[in-house]
Amino acid sequence: MGSLFIVTFGIVGMAFGWFIYSRFVAARIYRLDRAFETPAHRLKDGVDYVPANKYVLWGHHFTSIAGAAPIVGPAIAVYWGWVPALLWVVFGTVFFAGVHDMGALWASNRHDGKSVGALSESIIGPRTRALFMIVVFLVLLMVNSVFGVVIAGALVGSPTAVFPAWAAIAVALVIGQLIYRYKINLFTVSLVGVTALYASIYVGSTMPLALPESLIGLSANANWIIILFIYAAIASMLPVWTLLQPRDYINGLQLFIGLALLYGAVVLATPDISAPAFNDLSGTDAPSIIPLLFVTIACGAVSGFHGIVASGTSSKQLNRETDARFVGYFAAIGEGSLALITIVAVTGATLAATPELWHAYYHEFGAGGAGAFIASGAQLLAEGWGLPPLTTETLLATMLVLFAGTTMDSGVRLQRYIIQEWGDIYGIAVLKKRVVATLVAVAACLLIAFGAGGSSGTGGMIIWPLFGSTNQILAGMTLLVISVYLIKLGRPAWVTLAPMTFVLVMSFLAGVVTLMKFIGEKNYLLAGINVIVLVTTALVILEAASAISAFRSNKKAAINHSA
Repeated sequence: MGSLFIVTFGIVGMAFGWFIYSRFVAARIYRLDRAFETPAHRLKDGVDYVPANKYVLWGHHFTSIAGAAPIVGPAIAVYWGWVPALLWVVFGTVFFAGVHDMGALWASNRHDGKSVGALSESIIGPRTRALFMIVVFLVLLMVNSVFGVVIAGALVGSPTAVFPAWAAIAVALVIGQLIYRYKINLFTVSLVGVTALYASIYVGSTMPLALPESLIGLSANANWIIILFIYAAIASMLPVWTLLQPRDYINGLQLFIGLALLYGAVVLATPDISAPAFNDLSGTDAPSIIPLLFVTIACGAVSGFHGIVASGTSSKQLNRETDARFVGYFAAIGEGSLALITIVAVTGATLAATPELWHAYYHEFGAGGAGAFIASGAQLLAEGWGLPPLTTETLLATMLVLFAGTTMDSGVRLQRYIIQEWGDIYGIAVLKKRVVATLVAVAACLLIAFGAGGSSGTGGMIIWPLFGSTNQILAGMTLLVISVYLIKLGRPAWVTLAPMTFVLVMSFLAGVVTLMKFIGEKNYLLAGINVIVLVTTALVILEAASAISAFRSNKKAAINHSA
């Protein structure tokens, strides 16, 4: 019955966030204005700036941010016990993630849809932009590399997910044409798309597909990584309405259905919780829960990557400014819900029937992850709904692959934007070319995926601790930019300053811990990247403090002069 308590606690907390707290922040702090002309209308170009139905845009935003991270992070973090993971997911979603995502979307919308890096220049100063863009680029680099490794592993481990994962691309291309070219009713399109997607999942469960164990001298895992980045490169250069928007929208609907099935299975099966509330049997060499819990669970509590998506693609598609609450905050609620059900799945009897077996499964930190979620979630669906285990495994593996894939689509596109911006800033004409910028982005991702994980790519998850700390540092930096903007507007900034302070302190400490670990392992590539992130963060904080001080001094001088 413990599973019902976890679900109830989480749903009540997130309901408070959506119905009460988000309305307060939207109306009193960000002051969203329905009459404000958004960049999607003012700068409409049919490629990146395209006004979107808020439900379609929510689907794009949600599935772009809800990649593998809200599954992998909680599935690892329950090593410390289910109570710490639960509290961070719920409170993080309500007071951190929702405020962060909606704020990034609002601030970007007020500045012509600029990315968070460009926003930092407008709000804080020109030097901040250069520093900010370094961290943003590194986060995107790690997100794309990690998710490429995760997807490849899922396709190798669950060959029944291969057909539906690629069939979803064809479905999305057709849906894009039906919505934008033929103006078909959204409900009809949604029904057709979801039906086609789930039909492909059924076909996939009966028709497993797999690459040869060795091809052109590379393992199946390595070949999948390469194929995925070739796809991401092509997808990132297409107009958003042809593939990105419709694919994200259909995946968003699919996630809603998947979540409904998982939560329904909890109600029907009421699995017991085998994991301890607090894990007192963790090994002596286990990492400290503070600060590492707060970077192990990033997406699902708060994530800097969300701010990149909000300001990079979503703000350019916002039809009305008031849609920012639904698109930004409610997407954070959706991701928190995914993290919540992951906690239930990997701590319940569906993964390990007894506490002893659970401890044997989680014998060391990092023993959980995507595989634990797929295995336990599939068993939960089978017990709750009486579905064939192979079908439920295919369903969850496909869900994982599609979410991580849409994140890669957006991530590579955003990396391309940054490289093109660098080409513009530093006068390097060749980097401003779309194809060249995309190739540079993909090459950098492949370098990290194989550089960290070896030629097979199977060890690429070594990036995860660095991704977690860097991602959370970026979340704190984004909240810092929003806070400075609010201060300059003369509005209360405590709703962003409080979570900003907590996230920056915890993530910076985690970055130091991770740096010591990489140095001890003589992994100087990742240690070097870690140092760059920490130094850059410190400089951005100093720049922001200087900007706030200068603004207050000028304001005081103006008041004295007028008096």
